Amino acid sequence: MVVASDLKKILIVEDHPLARRGIAALLQEQGDLTVCAEAENIAGAIKAIEATDPDMAIVDLVLQDCSGLDLVRRLRARKPDLPVLVLSMHDEAFYAERALRAGAMGYVAKTEDGDIILRAVREVLAGRMYVNPALAGRMLSDLIGGTGGSPVHKLTDREFEVFELLGQGLQTRQIADRLHISVGTVDAHREHIKKKLDIPSAQKLLVFAVQWSQTSRGG
Repeated sequence: MVVASDLKKILIVEDHPLARRGIAALLQEQGDLTVCAEAENIAGAIKAIEATDPDMAIVDLVLQDCSGLDLVRRLRARKPDLPVLVLSMHDEAFYAERALRAGAMGYVAKTEDGDIILRAVREVLAGRMYVNPALAGRMLSDLIGGTGGSPVHKLTDREFEVFELLGQGLQTRQIADRLHISVGTVDAHREHIKKKLDIPSAQKLLVFAVQWSQTSRGG
């Protein structure tokens, strides 16, 4: 029997209540894991870290008040030794590498079976990185071959966040507020994105971003 002091404490950061409950139920079924706190935004996540000192955080990639990538960076800055697993519905091919660069220890799709999600949790808790094995193979091939796949891979992490939010229909001011940057900085990122993707106008960039967003989400 595992005593309470030996339980691994996990923080869940997810802005959809149903998804939060599902993840929590899966973890609580395990004899050695416990959900120490749940949060739906960055403020709640920071507060939970200070109050509960979790052994691990599971973070959704899209939150109401910031991007999951930004949250991963902030969590790691607040508690550098905190392992973070990103759990998301987004296309692994585009998001996993960026999540790992931001400081996450693993990335797993919400569509995976519970056993796979638990395997990812345990790997990350043990200090090992986790991504889908097939994805790991593709990432290694890209690294060795020097290929980047989609032109979207050319974007920096911040440019990618701006591009993603454009695809979600956010206006310049909304993007600035979400990413905590100035409107001028958003405009500058948009110009860099246009150049890197070889898109001549802001309107065509918006159309491409929306189409890309729908495709990457499987919709």
